[in-house]
Amino acid sequence: MKYVCTLIAVKNIEESKKFYHDLLDQEVVEDLGANVTLTGGFALQTAESWQEFIHKKSDEVSYGNNAAELYFEEDDIDTFITKLNRFEVQYVHPLKEHSWGQRVVRFYDLDKHIIEVGENMSVVVKRFMDSGLTVEQTASRMEVSVDYVNSLLV
Repeated sequence: MKYVCTLIAVKNIEESKKFYHDLLDQEVVEDLGANVTLTGGFALQTAESWQEFIHKKSDEVSYGNNAAELYFEEDDIDTFITKLNRFEVQYVHPLKEHSWGQRVVRFYDLDKHIIEVGENMSVVVKRFMDSGLTVEQTASRMEVSVDYVNSLLV
């Protein structure tokens, strides 16, 4: 068996395509009308067709359940935050730094699906190394193995 992609139901597929393109640089790979696959490896499905597929009424499909997220990584998180601030999004939380040093932001898309954008882990390693930490100190700071840090330095 082969896993293909994650699919999320959206209320307005045209607005969602624009949101994911304009904010998260996702391009349309395939547009079948009610189903649109984006370059990130996930798909948008119209709420109407989704409801039909799972045999549910519109009030039986819940949005904003906070049980999952779409995760993206960004090399330049500061530039992304500047871009994000130009959009009207509801934040789960603003930019914060996890204990392992990765900076992330979480917000909702138009249908209350959680989106996380995190700093690329190789950028985190580079930031620590540029601050003068050794590979071993970086691994300790990030709570990961030396091998993992070395793999990100390649």
